[in-house]
Amino acid sequence: MKRLLWFSLVLLAGGCAHAWSQVAPSAYASPLSFSVGAEGSGFNPDYGPNWIYGGGIFLDLKFNRWIQVEAEGRWLRAHQFDNIYEDNYLIGPRIPIHQFKRAEPYGKVLVGIGTMNFQDNYAYGRFTDVALGGGLDLALSKRLTFRAVDFEYQLWPTWVDGTLSPYGASVGISYKVFGGH
Repeated sequence: MKRLLWFSLVLLAGGCAHAWSQVAPSAYASPLSFSVGAEGSGFNPDYGPNWIYGGGIFLDLKFNRWIQVEAEGRWLRAHQFDNIYEDNYLIGPRIPIHQFKRAEPYGKVLVGIGTMNFQDNYAYGRFTDVALGGGLDLALSKRLTFRAVDFEYQLWPTWVDGTLSPYGASVGISYKVFGGH
């Protein structure tokens, strides 16, 4: 009887040790992901009567759910009035608001350089550019995301005669190069 009790205790202890080893997951996925995308944009340059249009690229780097960085370059060269055009080169934090199934609304604050070509090629300038914005991304698959809308209100505080405030919207698509869930 004593042998049966000892044998049962050894089996129970061995079973507990085995169960303890199964608590940790067998693999961890890194939350780090990197996506690259292209977009089409329309902006009111706040200088001249026409909206200007163009294309751009954007890069999204996600360290985790709440720490994300977006960088974008935009070249607004179509539908110029008297050769007026703008380009933007911006980077900053991207803040996800909430995830609704495949939809993710977000906000962003980007800082960088805005360039402008003035009427009739009279002058060309480089200015500080602060962009406040947000939008909505829709996941099409594990790798493809449709940027349904992206709004930006820009402030150029060091512009020639005060502050320039271009604003506009973009749509685009991105491809997740690596990472994520």
